[in-house]
Formats: sequence, C-alpha cells, structure tokens
Amino acid sequence: MKTDRATLDARLALIGRQPFRAKFHLRAPEREFVALRGMDVVRAHAVDFISQRLAPAQPAKDGKQTPWGGHPVFRAQHATGTCCRTCLQRTHGIGKGHELTDDEREYVVDVICRWVQLECDARHTRRDHA
Repeated sequence: MKTDRATLDARLALIGRQPFRAKFHLRAPEREFVALRGMDVVRAHAVDFISQRLAPAQPAKDGKQTPWGGHPVFRAQHATGTCCRTCLQRTHGIGKGHELTDDEREYVVDVICRWVQLECDARHTRRDHA
C-alpha cells in the first residue's frame, strides 16, 4: 500500500507544526551523505533501521533506540515522529504491541524518505541546528 506524495506532504506539514518536530533539519554532513550516496541508499538504510529498531512488537530500548543524528534517517525519524513506538502511535496512529505489518513498514519508510527529500530540495539555506 503506497501512500501518495500529496498525502505524505500534508502529513509532514502537520507534523512540522509541532514545536519539537519543527526544530529538526538535516545538518550539512547528513545532506552530504544524501548527495553522495543518493536516495536509493537512504531508502535501503531506512528499511534496515526500521526492520531492526522499530518493527518488532517490543523493540529493544524502545524510546531510546534512535540516535539524534549522524545519519539522515535518524534525523528524519525524530522530525517525523517515527523514532519509537510511542511517537509512532501518537503521531501516526500505529499502535504498540504488534510487529509492524509490511504496509506499516512501507508507510514509515515513505514518511522518512519524503522528509529527507524535502529537506534536500529546500531552496533556502538553514543554519545547522537540532
């Protein structure tokens, strides 16, 4: 089940109005990672990270499993509320206590990758923060 771009963009705009989420932006090294490796690699890493750290019914260290930065996917997870099962439930309505379905995994990866793409496409320069 693929989520269309307009739906993702609307969802991300809503999430981006939350003060905590709004402060996250890709830093220069994370933007460089995307520029050098491309979105296909970012997507592959997102699939891997979500499968390992978020998809299990009871993720190890839930709530503390996602680093704050160092990789565009990690930064995106915090910006999009896909960093832990509590945030995933609050922000996207995907409940805790079950392994994520294939459709839920695909949705989470789509949200993360769309946010990264939007950050990379931003025309104005931002100061590195968050």
